[in-house]
Amino acid sequence: MAETTTLDIDELRTVVADVLDVDEAEITNEADFIEDLGVDSLMALEIMVVLERKYSIKLDEEQLKKITCLQAAYDLIDEKLGK
Repeated sequence: MAETTTLDIDELRTVVADVLDVDEAEITNEADFIEDLGVDSLMALEIMVVLERKYSIKLDEEQLKKITCLQAAYDLIDEKLGK
């Protein structure tokens, strides 16, 4: 039986904080990755690769554009895992 990957927003926060090398407290659910955290396109790509590996999902460029904050990332991954 395949193990089901469960999504936890705090775990997701930790992953994103590690990739961006920032304190987890800076990554609130609604903090804008670009405006508030200074994420550039290379960092965004790195986040995407890490999330794809961790959760065994595939994100396309359109979906990447939707990941503007932690909550958006959570919602998108949750949707992907639900399929």
